[in-house]
Amino acid sequence: MKTFFGNGSGSNIGKIVAMDRFASGRSLSPLRQAEAYWTALLTGDSVPMRSQVDPRGLENILEYTFILERIAPCLARFRLAGSHLSKLAGMEVRGMPLTAFFEPSARTQVSDVLEQVFSRPAVAELGMISAGKLGRTRLQARMILLPLKSDLGDISRVLGVLVSDGVVGATPRRFTVPDTRVRPVSDIQTPQEQSLQVSAGLAEDQSEFKRPGSHLRLVASRDD
Repeated sequence: MKTFFGNGSGSNIGKIVAMDRFASGRSLSPLRQAEAYWTALLTGDSVPMRSQVDPRGLENILEYTFILERIAPCLARFRLAGSHLSKLAGMEVRGMPLTAFFEPSARTQVSDVLEQVFSRPAVAELGMISAGKLGRTRLQARMILLPLKSDLGDISRVLGVLVSDGVVGATPRRFTVPDTRVRPVSDIQTPQEQSLQVSAGLAEDQSEFKRPGSHLRLVASRDD
């Protein structure tokens, strides 16, 4: 069983928490696949480049996948987002801040976690709940945030995955964050040196998602 040791603050160190499934039993495989892909791109404890991310390596989870760009301390916006995020928001999310997915009471918490991802750098995983109210059912979700370097070498991008479990219902869905875990990149065990053939990147063109069913598209790579 996949487990996670600690939350980065010390309060959960030594506690083993199952990270494979939602309470309903639904798999969290998209998060684990993205994490494994990102880890395979690590060299030592160095953060991968955004240009190394090849959508063909994530093709079966693209609807849950997104790319963030840091635009200020504690603040990042969506550069790309798969159809599942548009479904939760009820609209195209490109250009929106990450915090738009969260209740006002949770936004400072999310911003603080995001800043750790960029600054330490670190990998963060958030357990999320959207309350059942106004005719909507309670919705559980989970998000992983994996830091990336831009082509300038600064850590200002994030590869992320967001998966929900339950009926989306009326949108937009906004979440609280009862569970947050952060790991410094330096603490993550990296694979042995290997030759990685990296081709076209996850390019950030200007076309918009027109319908919730659309996925990310593989197009020619260019610098951010």
